[in-house]
Amino acid sequence: MGALWINHVTVTDPESYAKYAELAGPAIAKHGGTFIARASRYVQLEGQEAPRNVVVRFDTVEAAVACYESPEYQEALSHANGASDRNLVVVETTED
Repeated sequence: MGALWINHVTVTDPESYAKYAELAGPAIAKHGGTFIARASRYVQLEGQEAPRNVVVRFDTVEAAVACYESPEYQEALSHANGASDRNLVVVETTED
């Protein structure tokens, strides 16, 4: 089964977060992730709004978690910590 990495983000320090974005894209791609939504137009229907929403497709939940735990992504994440409020979940899809 495939997996979606879904991240809802409120950026609090744009300069530091820009460094995260610069490093995170290549780290995610290296681990087979494909962006399907990245800070795109959205409509908040329920819950707390997050102005930046990112969805990445991976082949499996395990691949998404391996990406998150990788040294490359952790280096990127060090620039997002303290520069954003994030909620990240990986969800298995119902289709391959």
